[in-house]
Amino acid sequence: MKQVVFLLLLLSSWQLSAQDPPYAKKHYNLQKGVAIQGYDPVSYFKADSAEKGKESIAYNHNGIVYYFSSQANKQAFIENPAKYEPQYGGYCAYAMADGDKVKIDPETFKIVDGKLYLFYNFRLTNTLKLWNKEETELLPKAEMEWLKIIKN
Repeated sequence: MKQVVFLLLLLSSWQLSAQDPPYAKKHYNLQKGVAIQGYDPVSYFKADSAEKGKESIAYNHNGIVYYFSSQANKQAFIENPAKYEPQYGGYCAYAMADGDKVKIDPETFKIVDGKLYLFYNFRLTNTLKLWNKEETELLPKAEMEWLKIIKN
């Protein structure tokens, strides 16, 4: 039964991410209109690292500005934004399991099933470590809480 509920949540989140735009801009974690604190969303996948993007290589996707470290990464994003956009609007995945929008350290991340999850890592608290201990339980909770948030 848990697997069926989890699959339904994943399916509904995929459908939401395929919409244009997937949810209101107010639900994105932005600094001065820029996502991921200016980090390149494609670098997480291609370089397995968080690379700072350049303001001169920017792309506005549905009112959300992303910076890229290279033109090639920008082009990859343009061709498939849903593949590279962070989950939960760029808020901390661990906190999202409790329905909280919490800031992130863009260099603390994990890719799960081809999706980018970002985490809080400040004041001696690295929520990625906590997430890794309970990912199986936390992921479906975070998905459910996120769906509640974006419906408002």
